[in-house]
Amino acid sequence: MPDLFDLLVKWWKQVLAIVIVSVVITGTITFLKPKQYLSVTTAVPASSFASDKSKIFNQNIAALYSTLGTPDDLDMIVGTANLDTVYLAVTGEFNLFDHYKMSEKGNAALNKATALLKKNTKVLKSEYGELKVKVWDTDKNLAPQLANSIMSRLQMIHQDLQGAGNEAALKGLRTAREKIRSGADSALTKNYVMGGAMEEQLRQYDKLIGEYQLMVDSKPPVLIIVERAKPSDWSGKPRTGQIIIATAVLSFLFAFFVALILERRKTPRT
Repeated sequence: MPDLFDLLVKWWKQVLAIVIVSVVITGTITFLKPKQYLSVTTAVPASSFASDKSKIFNQNIAALYSTLGTPDDLDMIVGTANLDTVYLAVTGEFNLFDHYKMSEKGNAALNKATALLKKNTKVLKSEYGELKVKVWDTDKNLAPQLANSIMSRLQMIHQDLQGAGNEAALKGLRTAREKIRSGADSALTKNYVMGGAMEEQLRQYDKLIGEYQLMVDSKPPVLIIVERAKPSDWSGKPRTGQIIIATAVLSFLFAFFVALILERRKTPRT
């Protein structure tokens, strides 16, 4: 096996030429690629007790709960972010098929733009239990708008899911109240005691309906925004310096390996 130092001295011109050509080609491609800017919005989970009437209107129980949720409360939201629903809405809101200069028309353009937005977006739960929405875009002013909109869409979807149970209970209470009220007048004329019991029951229903209506109208937040996304002054992609350094190192190793093989072929076997 030839001495590596002697090999480098003998083949240094060829090795250097390969490194230079590789760096020039890679650098040219990197500089021609459009710059992308990263924007991040951060939120923490709100406590789920805020959507539970039995806890809200029971002061003894409410005092036991924090205003913040746990990191586990974010798992379902991260799962929702894997669906296309949020990205389709945001794509339509910002006309991203025009921004991405899609050649397709109609639904084809919408679906392709949605897929590209989803590719440029990352929704994750950080090690500190925060929800982060990261969006890359060539427009540094559009990137934060997209990140904030995605976070808002996730908030609205899970607010609706959270309130669905309260709305169903409210509907059932109103139906039951109307059934009791429809028979209350006849009961009052026939039996005062029975009628009084019905009136008390109606008052209880009215109280419950008022509480559930408050829960439905208030729409407690699922997420508490800690930091909204803002424009970045520096592009995050492509990382030109890192790419060029990596290219130089890899091309040097490749060229040196090729020189080693060629030299071994020239060396006669003993």
